[in-house]
Amino acid sequence: MRGIRWAAPAAAYLLLTCGLATAQTTLRIGLAEDPDVLDPTLARTYVGRIVFASFCDKLFDIDQNLNVVPQLALSNSTSADGKTVTIKLRPGVKFHDREPFNAEAAKFSIERHTSMTGSFRKPELAAVDHVDVVDPLTINVVLKAPYSPLIAQFTDRAGMMVSPKAAKEAGDKFGLHPVCAGPYKFVERVQQDRIVFEKFADYWNKDNIHIDRVVFLPIVDSTVRLANLKSGALDLIERVLATDIKSVREDKTLSLATALELGYQGLDINVGNGAQSKNPLGQSDKVRQALNLTIDRDALNQVVFNGEFTPGNQWVSPENPYYQQAYPVPKRDVDKAKALMKEAGVSAPFDVDFMVPKGAETQAVAEVIQAMAGEIGINMKIRVTEFATSLKQAEQGNYQAYLLAWSGRTDPDGNTYIFFKCNAPQDSMGYCNGDVDKLLDEARVPSELAARKAIYEKLTKTILQDVPKIYLYHRRILIAHMKKLDGYKQMPDGLVRVVGLSFK
Repeated sequence: MRGIRWAAPAAAYLLLTCGLATAQTTLRIGLAEDPDVLDPTLARTYVGRIVFASFCDKLFDIDQNLNVVPQLALSNSTSADGKTVTIKLRPGVKFHDREPFNAEAAKFSIERHTSMTGSFRKPELAAVDHVDVVDPLTINVVLKAPYSPLIAQFTDRAGMMVSPKAAKEAGDKFGLHPVCAGPYKFVERVQQDRIVFEKFADYWNKDNIHIDRVVFLPIVDSTVRLANLKSGALDLIERVLATDIKSVREDKTLSLATALELGYQGLDINVGNGAQSKNPLGQSDKVRQALNLTIDRDALNQVVFNGEFTPGNQWVSPENPYYQQAYPVPKRDVDKAKALMKEAGVSAPFDVDFMVPKGAETQAVAEVIQAMAGEIGINMKIRVTEFATSLKQAEQGNYQAYLLAWSGRTDPDGNTYIFFKCNAPQDSMGYCNGDVDKLLDEARVPSELAARKAIYEKLTKTILQDVPKIYLYHRRILIAHMKKLDGYKQMPDGLVRVVGLSFK
């Protein structure tokens, strides 16, 4: 393993697991970051969702075509008035502590999501009034008003079920030893080093589990991550650099799985979250519009990603049925940007505290934006920050601009409501607009695409005028794995699903 850098504990752990290969199979997955808390109610990171997929099943999941498919639930139906959703649950399911999964447990998990202090699921389930137990394997989710994205929310962390017994005993420390109903159960976590799971013998779909252990290893340096995959020290890595695609495809031992993501890479602007918002960028929509117009998305894609990604300007990609064609991706216009700066009364250059999560690609993107913005006197002062730390600083308003990706959701509500609703948990921008609040709520009522798209068109117009967030591009999910790993399929949500995987 010459030339490959590991943290010492991780290296020792991998040597140990490699030595035990004849006794048990271990799937070693390289992550681009260390996840935040492993509690589905409190978690908020994309990389955390990848880890959750191995141990915390949801009521529903999605397939490659974004269709909803059963997981811990078997079916759902909605009442004529749209305010009661009946969900039938899968029988014979056990949590990792061998407590039964049933209607009482489902009621507990959903209500924990909606009521627990610090829950990031609250806005996703804001329409839920309460949950009724109909029988041991049936619940009624009673809504305050019709809420068409509900089942889509249940395909993600809002649909993850936790053991009531374990959650009650652990309280807000549940994330230190999470107990769910997934294919693998939690063994240990060493912060910034590894997260270890082992096969759960009583998993409801155990016949499709062919690997004994799964180990997640956070390796921020993408070059090191790929080097360890090529050396055989890892079996799968997420977020391959676009510039490394050719190298992966030329390696006869590796396979590349891809899909266009549901989310986006964006630039959050602090417009109302504390003292850091008090600057020309935070206080003037014209200055934000000017910054938006200085960014050449096509050039950014070519320079940093070899043209592999998709330029964008909305919360869904131009390929998504909810994309608003009336507002196409803008071309760079420096003259118009300078005119907007003049209209805003900004004549002298000014500095912007530009927080950027650590990583080769994010830092490269930031440098391109910095160069472009500098042409109109916006000096983007890049501050590289460890990812989890950057999230905390954003919540505290300790930034003026923040380069942040969102992994995306199957329903557009999941890409908008939690960011733009006044005082929403992920509104670290401090953005609040009463008209936007009304539109966000209206878009949750109809179930037909055309009716909802018409509402989102109005929302798009307002957000693109106010510019609390600048959308840049939509990434292609790039997962590289050893060819000996059989059965891997990439879904558009970017998650790594371990069910059905085996080693040849």
